[in-house]
Parts: sequence; structure tokens; C-alpha cells
Amino acid sequence: MRIKSQYCKRMPVNKGTTILYENAFAYVVKLAVRDERCDHCLHSGKLSKCSGCQYVYYCDRNCQKESWPIHKAECANLKRISPKIIPDAARLMARIIIKLNQGGANEVGYYCETKFRKFKDLMSHYSDIKKDPKRMEHFISLCGVLLEFLGEALMPNTAELIGIYGRICINSFNILDLDMNSIGVGIYLGASVIDHSCKPNAVVTFEGTTIIVRTLIDLPYLDWSQVCISYVDLLSSNNERRKELYDSYYFWCNCERCKQSEPMAETAVCPNPSCASPCLIENDKCDKCDAKLSEDFKKTFHEITDFTIHHLGKMKTMAYLDVSKICLEKQKDILHSFNIQHIRTLDTAFLAAVNLEYWEDAELYSKQLLPGYLLYYGEVHPLIGLLYLTMGKIQLHLRKLKQALEILKKASAVLTITHGDKHPIMREELRPLLYQAIIETTSNNNHNDIV
Repeated sequence: MRIKSQYCKRMPVNKGTTILYENAFAYVVKLAVRDERCDHCLHSGKLSKCSGCQYVYYCDRNCQKESWPIHKAECANLKRISPKIIPDAARLMARIIIKLNQGGANEVGYYCETKFRKFKDLMSHYSDIKKDPKRMEHFISLCGVLLEFLGEALMPNTAELIGIYGRICINSFNILDLDMNSIGVGIYLGASVIDHSCKPNAVVTFEGTTIIVRTLIDLPYLDWSQVCISYVDLLSSNNERRKELYDSYYFWCNCERCKQSEPMAETAVCPNPSCASPCLIENDKCDKCDAKLSEDFKKTFHEITDFTIHHLGKMKTMAYLDVSKICLEKQKDILHSFNIQHIRTLDTAFLAAVNLEYWEDAELYSKQLLPGYLLYYGEVHPLIGLLYLTMGKIQLHLRKLKQALEILKKASAVLTITHGDKHPIMREELRPLLYQAIIETTSNNNHNDIV
């Protein structure tokens, strides 16, 4: 999909500007939410099964009709292999193979008025993939699934398959819902031109399957070689991010953030109760107050860190409040408040409390979580806006009306930049909450004046 030509010229681009709005070349709904999301538009709600394969779900006949050009080639095969479940990566590969056979190799994705990409233009890292044992093991297993699913007649040769697989590995985007949960995986031709930085100047959001790229800062003009998003979660240490980027995308990041030290990421709190400064566990004493970091203290720090990592790993798909509280209790007076494992634990505790509707706990954890979010994500980031939004909801539940109004205004300031005024999260969630907070605050103030 084309973008406005003015942004391809040397004209200033303000923060919060949509610089790319593009439909997917190919995508799949994630297996975990297959029966909760429409296979075409990814919306949730009342869904009906495809009468043919009994595998995918649709909102209505319109979604089914629009999905048919690709689904008709997989529908009978999904029915044939039933009750086997096809993995997300295999189904996405199959859909790309089907699309290429239908002439999709000529489809273009514009990222500027006159510049575009085709599927063949996406980097595949062919040689890196072939030398990567884990990736090749995964590729071989997918080929077995694809052969059974598509049949031999549709299968490309091995070199072409590795090229398709590599392009998926390097260029796919997790499609996110309004709460930034991954609900699908897609390939976007134009958006694939965007490079990575751990200090990004742009951000990706979604409306259904449509990708939207917006600027986070003012730019002198739109230069796509200078536009960067983050490929990984920014709530990570330099070493974690760089390793993940190398393992997934085959490059060592040397962005501005990676070149700087991050003293807080893996720190302990000073053993001196009256100091509470961050301390690097490798040091022998606190840099501020000279308190000694004993071997027992260091051992405890490493044990609690390992304990936390273990339990956070087990809670990737489901947050448990009781486990989170145990981790937080162990971390007390050991892990610094800006230690990444501590912030991740607070995040898990916050999510669990919200899910359980334990609003007092949720408010407490959100307030403890916010400083860490601001440190690692920066002041303008979708997750910052969503945290403010959720905090506002919680404070409305708790009848803390003035606080709710103040925090919802902060949510509006951030989400206006990251998502824009017309995004569903603004229309359907933030504005109604702001209106409610304004009305109830005004009503409460008038009542107090009368009393």
C-alpha cells in the first residue's frame, strides 16, 4: 500500500506521523487463539467454523469470501490431515507457497511513492540458515509437515524452500491485538525495509492484519535508512538483546543504546539499609557507601536470580499471583528495583492481579512497575501508554477519580503518538474512559461543594 508522497520528500516529519500503512502479503492466526479469532480479519467475537475443513473460524460470510482465494487451496488439505494440527510456521510457509503459485511473486509492497519490495527482495540469510543447526532442524521438520499437508506437486525444491523459510525467520512480524498480545504472524513487504535499533525512532502497531508504522520522534525528513523499530523486547539487558538479535537475525547490534553501559539491568541493592544504591554484583563493595558485598550476599543474589528466571520461564503463558509474590518476597533487599528480573516479576504480578480483578494489588504493582518501564521503554512507547491506560481503569474501579483522570490524560498523550487518534484503542477504550473520568470527577466535585 502506498504512503503519502510528501513523506518521501525532504520535508519534516512530526512525531506521531503514520509513515507506512500496509496490508499483509501472507499471514496466519496463531494456533493458540485459532478458535478465538477470525482466520481472515483476526477479530474476536461470535465465530463460525468453515464448513469445509472444520478447522478455521470466520466472523461471517464476507470474511470467508475474502479469505477464499488462499483458503480454497488449503481447505481440503486441512480436512484430509484432520485431526492433526499444523504448526503456525508450516501453515505460513504453505500459504506463501500457495500465493507464489498464484502469481504473488509479482505483488509489490510500497514503502515510498516510487519504491517497493517484492517477496524475492526480502533477505533470507540463506547461508546463515544452512549453517544454523537449530534452524535447519526446524526447517527439516517443517518440510515433513508441508509434504504431508500440500502434497509433492506443490512443493518447491529445497533451495526455494530454504529461501522461503529464511524470509519468514528474518522478516515476519508478530501481529498484535489492542493489548499488545501476539495473535498472528505475518509477512509485510514494504515494512520489511525497516532496520532495528534498541533505541527506536518508530513503532509498529496493528489494526486487524494491517501494519501501521508511526514515528516516535520528530524527523528532519523521511529517510528509510534512518527509520528504526525494535525487533526485540526492550526490557532486556544489552547482552540479552544482542544475543537474541544475533541468534534470530544474524547480526550484532551496535546501536547507541548497546554501546552504552546499563548499570541497572543486573544490579543488587546495597546491603547497607540506609544506602539502597544499585551495586554491580561483581564488585566487592558499594560505590557510594563502601558497604561490603560479602560472598554470602553474592551467592544469595545469584540463587534468587536463578530462582526468578526459572519461575518466570514457567509463567510465560500464564501469570500466577502467588508465585510472583514468592519471587518478589525473595528479591526484597537483594535485587535492585531497576533490576530487569525484578521488573519482569512485577509485570507478571501486575498481569495476574488484573486477571483476578484484585484491584488494590494491581494498583500497587502498577505503581512499582512504572519507573522500570519508563527506564527501559522510554517515555513514549505503546507499552507505556497501555500501562497508563490500565492504571486509569484500575483507579476508576477504586473510585480514585482525580488520579484516574490524571493518568488517563498521560495515556492519551502517549497513545496519540504511538497509535494515533483514529486507532480503535483510542475510540473504543481510552476516550470512553476519559469521558467517564471527567464526568464522575466533575460530579464528585459538585457533590463535595454542596456538602
